[in-house]
Amino acid sequence: MLIMGVDPGIAISGYGIISNEQSNCYVVEYGVIRTPPKLAMPYRLQQIHEGYLELIQKYKPDVVAVEELFFNKNAKTIISVGQARGVAVLAAALSKIEVFEYTPLQVKQAVVGYGRADKQQVQQMIKTSFNLEELPKPDDAADALAVALCHMNSYKLRNIMDGRGF
Repeated sequence: MLIMGVDPGIAISGYGIISNEQSNCYVVEYGVIRTPPKLAMPYRLQQIHEGYLELIQKYKPDVVAVEELFFNKNAKTIISVGQARGVAVLAAALSKIEVFEYTPLQVKQAVVGYGRADKQQVQQMIKTSFNLEELPKPDDAADALAVALCHMNSYKLRNIMDGRGF
């Protein structure tokens, strides 16, 4: 199974692609899609959408796992992140790929074992889980890998509970 994790953002949108073959999980690719701050919002969204479509066409993931929005006190930020999240989900939907959504709490719980873990703890667990030589950077890419890993763990758990094994 090939899973693409998405950590949505308007300036920096993270992605992480992992594979789980015969109970062997590894990182295929990770990185970010960046948009210039001076570019008008519609064109930033277009760049994010095209970036995700390109990744989907290149890697052909079986599923896309997206982090749900976490509302902080800045309403303007939540709206722009929501728009970026929407174009990422749209790219998956247009490609006929099923989308799964996880809250930041669920992701941290699945990856670190503690729902209030900080970014450094998440990065360290991603490094350890995938046997990477260094911490995945930037944070957005590490978070996207964490979302993908969260889905893989959730998928395995559902299969065990359904009696299908891994």
